Amino acid sequence: MDFETIISSLDLNEQPSTVSVASTWSQGRTVFGGLSAALMLKHMLNRLNDKNRKLRSFNCNFVAPLIATEPFTITTTILRQGKRVTQLESRIEQKNSVCLVSLACFGGQCPSNIQVEPQSKPRILNPDIKSANTIQYLEGAFPAFIQHVDLNIQAGDMPFSGSEYNELHGWMKFKHTTQITFPELYILALADAWPPTILQLCSKPSPASTVSWYIEFLQPLNIDSLDWVGYEAITHQAKDGYSIEDAKIFSKSGELLALSHQTVAVFDS
Repeated sequence: MDFETIISSLDLNEQPSTVSVASTWSQGRTVFGGLSAALMLKHMLNRLNDKNRKLRSFNCNFVAPLIATEPFTITTTILRQGKRVTQLESRIEQKNSVCLVSLACFGGQCPSNIQVEPQSKPRILNPDIKSANTIQYLEGAFPAFIQHVDLNIQAGDMPFSGSEYNELHGWMKFKHTTQITFPELYILALADAWPPTILQLCSKPSPASTVSWYIEFLQPLNIDSLDWVGYEAITHQAKDGYSIEDAKIFSKSGELLALSHQTVAVFDS
């Protein structure tokens, strides 16, 4: 089942919704974090039901493992709906335990004399995407969900290679996509598909887990097709088993789409 089919499920119209995800979308024993975050965002969109309020920010805390193939519930609450901004909270629970908690801010446009254009441009991304740089899925060697996405590495190294390079740059897309129902869903899920940049610094296989994730979307999004999307990430600091990672997401034409910030726990000792 592809990404578009999953997030288009009519079950997500229910409040709360009961959902299960196939093992092909797993990341170890858990559901791929980008998909679980996208499911919460889609549930929020169904509750919001206002196309004039665009997603400004999405914050997610990964509290506990969300086991693939087992049913879980998604519950969304509108915390406040003001004249311009709506704040929502979504939770995923499985077996009476909280697994993920997210907050999102949706805001409508209003007249303003202040306008600052994004200054960030891709530094390394090459628009000439060579298929030889795309990761080929091997069962057992990569998380199962990788079979649904294409990751094309432009700079950086593979996880557990003992690299001294703390950046990771590349292109990303889903293998099977049909339409854009809401581009932020597409970008949100893909932005979590890359391994944390800290893993390439590890010299041996080491578990890692995102603890918290905050992503901001530039509006309006200049993306009109499900083509390659650029990704540039860097580990700013790592110590005592945690790393701080920032990423920028670009359209294929080089326009900044989103800014991402993660705290990652790594178990390499």
